[in-house]
Amino acid sequence: MSLRTRLVLGVIALAAIGLVAADIATYSELRSFLLNRVDATLNQVHPGVESAVFGHEPDRGPEDATVPNDCVEIRTNTGVVYRNWNCGRAFPGAKAASPPKIPQEISLPAHANTSEGDHVRFITVSSMDGEMRYRVRASIEGDFPGYVLLIAAPLSSEDNTLHRLLLIELLVTAAVLGAMVALSLWIIRIGLRPLREIEATAAAITAGDLSHRVDVDDERTEVGRVGSAINEMLGRIEASDSRLRRFVADASHELRTPLAAVRAYAELFSRGAQSRPEDLERSMTGITRETERMSVLVEDLLLLARLDEGRPLERERVQLDELVHDAVDAARALDPGRPLELASVSVAVLGDRDRLRQIVDNLLSNVRSHTPAGAPASVRVMRERGRAVIEVEDNGPGLTPEELDRIFERFYRADASRSRASGGVGLGLSIVAAVARVHGGRASARSGGRGRGAIFRIELPVA
Repeated sequence: MSLRTRLVLGVIALAAIGLVAADIATYSELRSFLLNRVDATLNQVHPGVESAVFGHEPDRGPEDATVPNDCVEIRTNTGVVYRNWNCGRAFPGAKAASPPKIPQEISLPAHANTSEGDHVRFITVSSMDGEMRYRVRASIEGDFPGYVLLIAAPLSSEDNTLHRLLLIELLVTAAVLGAMVALSLWIIRIGLRPLREIEATAAAITAGDLSHRVDVDDERTEVGRVGSAINEMLGRIEASDSRLRRFVADASHELRTPLAAVRAYAELFSRGAQSRPEDLERSMTGITRETERMSVLVEDLLLLARLDEGRPLERERVQLDELVHDAVDAARALDPGRPLELASVSVAVLGDRDRLRQIVDNLLSNVRSHTPAGAPASVRVMRERGRAVIEVEDNGPGLTPEELDRIFERFYRADASRSRASGGVGLGLSIVAAVARVHGGRASARSGGRGRGAIFRIELPVA
């Protein structure tokens, strides 16, 4: 069933339960009130009936009609009818009616429950023909313990009142439920209107248009919160789609150049370079160089893909200060003319040794690529508030605020011309940030502005 149908059925079920409970309570209370009123009337007429029946010899009836419309009967304690009055099919002054069907044995209380010492019980019985009911007062008189006095009053008026009440309750309940169905359908239709808008937005998104958004009237409502969450999700999806498209375009752009070079060298070989040693060597060297560049690019992309998927890395205790010391020694060997200082304290982390070494190597490679030859740099390994910190500071041109915001993006390079003279394709710092993230840390950068150098900072949890 649809949400609307379930809501309407739920509302109607709850309303029906409440109305039926109220109807039952009202009917029961009125029925109890009417019977109590009849019982009070029977108690009021009882002294007169008792006086009329037992004021003479038991074999004689009352001289006057004290209760002309009530059936009066005397029985012995064994249930034998001794005498009755007005219990025929025609009551005096009333329409002919069937007499009450009083059971032969009536259980009366063992102790008197009135001040006169009478043992009294009230029962409701049907008539002989079953078309009406009677309320019967059965009592053992204190002065005449051998007899049971029965006074029966018809309940025609009370039953008519109860039947009329039941009919009114049924009609009112049906009318209220019908009105609630119409009202709930109207209210639910208005309440679910934003969901239909969300459905239309989802259909537009499925068709490929990520620019659609859900109109949110009030974020405090449930539907409003859903709409806000969907809009936020769509914004992230659109941004992710934009980054993915840019990533694919950049990757294609980076692969296009080495592939074109390999093709050119292959064409040079096919045009006769195999017969000219100098051209043959040039072709093979060029193909080897470009394929190595593509291999590095593909390996970096695969590494980023694995890190994005959250694949687990090796977890071992790594002495970070020793690892950085080895990386700095390798950097000094690669660029002996650059002053490179190292200051470190002993600190260990849990992680993948090779990936952590790649972080430091990429940062030092970034120094060599983007600072002038011979410009000094410093590396620091510290321990701050339970975190292991690596800082690489250079004396290069520095970074602008815009470059700081995008420095860890994939394929981003501060050189807008995308010149490859410095080497690299803009994935080194992206790998640094991704490796730090999967180790539970973070990468950041700060700069004093153009010409004032940059500081790259890596924070990792201490083992």
